[in-house]
Amino acid sequence: MTDVEEVVLLSTDGQPIGVAPKATVHDTQTPLHLAFSCHVLNDAGEVLVTRRALSKRAWPGVWTNSFCGHPQPGESSMSAVSRRADFELGLTLADLTLSLPDFRYRAVDASGVVENEICPVYLATAASPIRAHPDEVMDHAWVDAAKLGESIRLSPWAFSPWLVLQAQELPLLGGVPVSREDVLR
Repeated sequence: MTDVEEVVLLSTDGQPIGVAPKATVHDTQTPLHLAFSCHVLNDAGEVLVTRRALSKRAWPGVWTNSFCGHPQPGESSMSAVSRRADFELGLTLADLTLSLPDFRYRAVDASGVVENEICPVYLATAASPIRAHPDEVMDHAWVDAAKLGESIRLSPWAFSPWLVLQAQELPLLGGVPVSREDVLR
């Protein structure tokens, strides 16, 4: 890995076609690239939601899943998930499992920044206390998964589009019935 964080660029069929610096990729013409999302549970069965720092380029201040990131070139997604858990949340994970291997989405935030990702979704258990990095996470909460699913159904605009779309497919969050148009407008 280099000192510059890079993302893996993908063809429309999901094959790696190159790399680019992360800092130059997320704009109004974001190319398809590899990412991941993770939902972390505690021993009480609650799910961790985080509020993105206001300094984030895309969806600042928005509530979302536990954390997301991008595997570096040559890095496995499982290693990338563990690396980002430590960086964003100071968190050690246990029981990391792939839940939605084929999750993919494209969404545009209010500033015009596009997310365009093939984004496998993982579930994990927290194995340490949270020490959130303030440049990544401005707030966090452990919440009942069913109540989170209901909140997403009632007010999808209050959450990241990837969380809303993942909630439609994750049994953990009750398979929230929200139209893609409500999320990706």
